Amino acid sequence: MIYFTSDLHFCHDRDFIYKPRGFDSVHEMNEAIIRNWNSIVTSEDTVYVLGDIMLKDNENGLKCWEQLKGKKYVILGNHDTNPRVECYRNSPDTEILGYAIPFKYGKYHFYLSHYPSLTANYDQDDPLPMRVINLCGHTHTPDRFSDMDKGLIYHVELDAHDNKPVSIEKIIEDIKKSIET
Repeated sequence: MIYFTSDLHFCHDRDFIYKPRGFDSVHEMNEAIIRNWNSIVTSEDTVYVLGDIMLKDNENGLKCWEQLKGKKYVILGNHDTNPRVECYRNSPDTEILGYAIPFKYGKYHFYLSHYPSLTANYDQDDPLPMRVINLCGHTHTPDRFSDMDKGLIYHVELDAHDNKPVSIEKIIEDIKKSIET
Protein backbone atom coordinates (compact mmCIF):
# COMPACT_ATOMS: atom_id res chain seq x y z
CA MET A 1 0.00 0.00 0.00
CA ILE A 2 1.12 3.57 -0.67
CA TYR A 3 0.46 6.36 1.83
CA PHE A 4 1.11 10.08 2.03
CA THR A 5 1.46 12.53 4.90
CA SER A 6 3.30 15.67 5.89
CA ASP A 7 4.04 18.01 8.76
CA LEU A 8 4.64 15.48 11.50
CA HIS A 9 6.51 18.15 13.52
CA PHE A 10 7.95 15.65 15.98
CA CYS A 11 9.24 17.46 19.09
CA HIS A 12 7.87 20.85 18.01
CA ASP A 13 6.93 22.15 21.44
CA ARG A 14 4.72 25.03 20.32
CA ASP A 15 1.10 24.77 21.36
CA PHE A 16 -0.12 26.21 18.04
CA ILE A 17 1.02 22.90 16.50
CA TYR A 18 -0.15 20.26 18.97
CA LYS A 19 -3.27 21.90 20.48
CA PRO A 20 -5.23 22.24 17.20
CA ARG A 21 -4.47 18.54 16.64
CA GLY A 22 -6.21 17.75 19.92
CA PHE A 23 -3.21 17.19 22.21
CA ASP A 24 -2.22 18.71 25.56
CA SER A 25 1.53 18.29 25.02
CA VAL A 26 4.10 17.65 22.34
CA HIS A 27 4.93 14.30 23.98
CA GLU A 28 1.27 13.25 23.68
CA MET A 29 1.28 14.32 20.01
CA ASN A 30 4.51 12.42 19.25
CA GLU A 31 3.16 9.23 20.81
CA ALA A 32 -0.18 9.51 19.00
CA ILE A 33 1.48 10.06 15.61
CA ILE A 34 3.64 6.96 16.09
CA ARG A 35 0.69 4.88 17.31
CA ASN A 36 -1.65 6.05 14.52
CA TRP A 37 0.98 5.54 11.80
CA ASN A 38 1.93 2.05 12.97
CA SER A 39 -1.73 1.01 13.27
CA ILE A 40 -2.14 1.61 9.51
CA VAL A 41 1.28 1.23 7.87
CA THR A 42 3.05 -2.14 7.71
CA SER A 43 6.76 -2.75 7.20
CA GLU A 44 6.00 -3.62 3.54
CA ASP A 45 4.18 -0.33 2.84
CA THR A 46 5.56 2.86 1.30
CA VAL A 47 4.98 6.32 2.77
CA TYR A 48 5.77 9.61 1.06
CA VAL A 49 6.34 12.27 3.71
CA LEU A 50 5.98 15.74 2.20
CA GLY A 51 8.16 17.69 4.58
CA ASP A 52 8.57 19.01 8.10
CA ILE A 53 9.32 15.81 9.96
CA MET A 54 10.74 17.30 13.17
CA LEU A 55 11.69 20.53 14.89
CA LYS A 56 13.68 21.61 17.94
CA ASP A 57 15.05 18.31 19.30
CA ASN A 58 16.68 16.37 16.46
CA GLU A 59 17.84 13.51 18.69
CA ASN A 60 14.38 12.71 20.06
CA GLY A 61 12.73 13.60 16.75
CA LEU A 62 14.90 10.99 15.05
CA LYS A 63 13.96 8.42 17.72
CA CYS A 64 10.29 9.05 16.91
CA TRP A 65 10.96 8.89 13.14
CA GLU A 66 12.77 5.57 13.41
CA GLN A 67 9.81 3.96 15.20
CA LEU A 68 7.61 4.46 12.12
CA LYS A 69 6.96 1.39 9.95
CA GLY A 70 7.39 1.22 6.20
CA LYS A 71 9.77 2.51 3.57
CA LYS A 72 9.79 6.30 3.86
CA TYR A 73 10.43 8.69 0.98
CA VAL A 74 10.96 12.31 2.00
CA ILE A 75 10.09 15.45 0.09
CA LEU A 76 11.83 18.25 1.98
CA GLY A 77 9.89 21.05 3.65
CA ASN A 78 10.77 24.46 5.01
CA HIS A 79 11.79 23.08 8.44
CA ASP A 80 13.98 20.29 7.02
CA THR A 81 17.33 22.00 7.58
CA ASN A 82 20.68 20.52 6.55
CA PRO A 83 21.36 18.93 9.99
CA ARG A 84 17.91 17.31 9.93
CA VAL A 85 18.36 16.11 6.35
CA GLU A 86 21.58 14.38 7.46
CA CYS A 87 19.60 12.68 10.26
CA TYR A 88 17.08 11.41 7.70
CA ARG A 89 19.82 10.25 5.31
CA ASN A 90 21.37 8.12 8.04
CA SER A 91 18.03 6.66 9.12
CA PRO A 92 17.05 3.14 8.00
CA ASP A 93 14.27 2.76 5.43
CA THR A 94 14.47 6.44 4.47
CA GLU A 95 15.28 8.05 1.14
CA ILE A 96 15.43 11.78 0.40
CA LEU A 97 13.79 12.69 -2.92
CA GLY A 98 14.37 16.46 -2.97
CA TYR A 99 11.95 19.38 -2.82
CA ALA A 100 9.34 18.23 -5.35
CA ILE A 101 8.81 15.35 -7.77
CA PRO A 102 6.29 14.10 -10.32
CA PHE A 103 4.57 10.87 -9.30
CA LYS A 104 2.37 8.53 -11.34
CA TYR A 105 -0.03 5.97 -9.92
CA GLY A 106 -1.87 3.93 -12.52
CA LYS A 107 -3.45 6.44 -14.88
CA TYR A 108 -3.24 9.33 -12.38
CA HIS A 109 -0.58 12.04 -12.36
CA PHE A 110 0.56 13.82 -9.22
CA TYR A 111 3.08 16.45 -8.23
CA LEU A 112 4.47 15.93 -4.73
CA SER A 113 5.66 19.01 -2.86
CA HIS A 114 5.68 20.47 0.61
CA TYR A 115 4.17 23.78 -0.47
CA PRO A 116 0.82 23.94 -2.32
CA SER A 117 1.53 24.43 -6.03
CA LEU A 118 -0.57 25.04 -9.10
CA THR A 119 0.46 22.23 -11.40
CA ALA A 120 -1.05 22.84 -14.82
CA ASN A 121 -3.60 24.73 -16.83
CA TYR A 122 -6.42 22.41 -17.73
CA ASP A 123 -9.94 22.47 -18.96
CA GLN A 124 -12.23 21.56 -16.09
CA ASP A 125 -14.01 19.20 -18.47
CA ASP A 126 -10.83 17.13 -18.89
CA PRO A 127 -11.09 13.67 -17.33
CA LEU A 128 -9.24 13.25 -14.05
CA PRO A 129 -6.39 11.16 -15.56
CA MET A 130 -5.55 14.13 -17.83
CA ARG A 131 -5.00 16.44 -14.85
CA VAL A 132 -1.98 16.83 -12.58
CA ILE A 133 -2.91 16.77 -8.90
CA ASN A 134 -0.68 18.50 -6.35
CA LEU A 135 -0.29 16.55 -3.11
CA CYS A 136 1.11 18.88 -0.47
CA GLY A 137 1.25 19.96 3.16
CA HIS A 138 2.65 23.05 4.87
CA THR A 139 -0.56 24.93 5.64
CA HIS A 140 -1.79 22.81 8.60
CA THR A 141 -5.30 23.18 7.26
CA PRO A 142 -7.98 20.72 8.35
CA ASP A 143 -9.38 21.04 4.81
CA ARG A 144 -8.24 18.50 2.25
CA PHE A 145 -8.71 20.76 -0.78
CA SER A 146 -7.66 24.28 -1.71
CA ASP A 147 -7.79 26.41 -4.85
CA MET A 148 -10.10 23.97 -6.58
CA ASP A 149 -11.09 26.65 -9.07
CA LYS A 150 -7.45 27.07 -10.14
CA GLY A 151 -6.09 23.56 -9.92
CA LEU A 152 -6.30 20.31 -8.04
CA ILE A 153 -4.51 20.73 -4.72
CA TYR A 154 -4.98 18.02 -2.09
CA HIS A 155 -3.57 18.41 1.42
CA VAL A 156 -2.02 15.32 3.01
CA GLU A 157 -0.82 16.92 6.26
CA LEU A 158 -1.77 15.20 9.50
CA ASP A 159 -4.10 18.10 10.34
CA ALA A 160 -6.42 17.15 7.44
CA HIS A 161 -6.47 13.39 8.14
CA ASP A 162 -7.06 12.82 11.86
CA ASN A 163 -3.31 12.66 12.54
CA LYS A 164 -2.83 9.66 10.23
CA PRO A 165 -1.25 8.96 6.84
CA VAL A 166 -3.74 8.80 3.96
CA SER A 167 -3.72 6.08 1.29
CA ILE A 168 -3.43 6.81 -2.42
CA GLU A 169 -6.79 5.06 -2.92
CA LYS A 170 -8.48 7.39 -0.41
CA ILE A 171 -6.91 10.42 -2.11
CA ILE A 172 -8.24 9.37 -5.52
CA GLU A 173 -11.66 8.61 -4.03
CA ASP A 174 -11.80 12.05 -2.34
CA ILE A 175 -10.78 13.83 -5.54
CA LYS A 176 -13.35 11.97 -7.64
CA LYS A 177 -16.10 12.88 -5.16
CA SER A 178 -15.00 16.51 -5.14
CA ILE A 179 -15.05 16.76 -8.93
CA GLU A 180 -18.50 15.17 -9.15
CA THR A 181 -20.07 17.76 -6.83
